Amino acid sequence: MDQVSEQLSLDTIDLALLDQLQLDASLSNQDLAQRVHVSPPTCLRRVKRLREAGLIERQIAILSADRLAPLLGHGLQAVVEITLERQGQEEQEAFEARIVSDEAVQQCYRVSPGPDFILIVHAQDMPGYLALAQRLFTSDANVRNVKAFFSIRRAKFEPRLPLGGARA
Repeated sequence: MDQVSEQLSLDTIDLALLDQLQLDASLSNQDLAQRVHVSPPTCLRRVKRLREAGLIERQIAILSADRLAPLLGHGLQAVVEITLERQGQEEQEAFEARIVSDEAVQQCYRVSPGPDFILIVHAQDMPGYLALAQRLFTSDANVRNVKAFFSIRRAKFEPRLPLGGARA
């Protein structure tokens, strides 16, 4: 934990702000303040402090993969398990650095026990996935095993973290 996070304490207003921002980061400061029952200047000051502490990494738009698929052809998502031959710190960091730099990789987790990494990848179609697999896995001599599971339907996608104590 970094020094800023160690010194930061969160109260119910901070948690409520974080919770509301997870729901809709496009809210105006005025609307956000109203939802958490504080004045707009207090809201602005607190959100700034939460950003500076690194609790708010970035604000993004979450796109609808299902609605974009017919327009762009992005129709193949896979959960991929990767096991490395050599699992030393250096080898894992080298693999991770190469993987996270590829835009087809949406999420990357180091896990234990079992495989070394779990990836969520997105490709336009099966030939696109095969090119991705060649680029990221087959060409790496340290990759021992690759197991891919192709998504048929996404039942839930929720990037929101549960924040106990948040009030609105």
